[in-house]
Amino acid sequence: MHSEPLKLCSAVLVATGLVLASATARAEVTSGPQPGERVGAFQVTKVAGNPDDGVDDGKHLCYRCRTGNKPVVMVFARTGDAALAKLVKKIEEEVEEHQAEKLTSFVNMIGTDGESLKKAAAEFVKANGIERVAFVVPDDAENGPPNLSIAPEADLTVVCYKEGKVVANHAFPKGGLTDDKIDAIVEASCSLVE
Repeated sequence: MHSEPLKLCSAVLVATGLVLASATARAEVTSGPQPGERVGAFQVTKVAGNPDDGVDDGKHLCYRCRTGNKPVVMVFARTGDAALAKLVKKIEEEVEEHQAEKLTSFVNMIGTDGESLKKAAAEFVKANGIERVAFVVPDDAENGPPNLSIAPEADLTVVCYKEGKVVANHAFPKGGLTDDKIDAIVEASCSLVE
């Protein structure tokens, strides 16, 4: 006699599980080189930030090559918003704290128009008082360098690497960068200098 409510309850649980699984699948994005893989060379134009890195704004170079074997937090961002500013400020704190270990970071702004990205990146750096993290625009501005496989659906991809080898990777769709995820990225950056 109780089988109808039990069936209804089971159906609701299954439907809820499917919705949660679907939401989780949407939240997970695979983008960029994965742990254990190497980070290849690619060309960028430095736009702003980190005036102490010896690279003038406007210079065309391989920033990945310039960082050599240092521990690096490399970011690919499509959106210059408050969440990105918060992440970069936290990374700057780590770069400051780990100067002796030569921790460094650079942000690649990506999107459809390279010239507009350069202007927006320079404004973003100035508006947010960014001093220790360089902002660059890759030659392959739309989705970043092909050899790094930045996913079109990833609004933000963070690759932590040391000696050219990926230690951690975090990727998020638009709106997916939360305070908890910022903390996880900062923790991964700390692991580069342990």
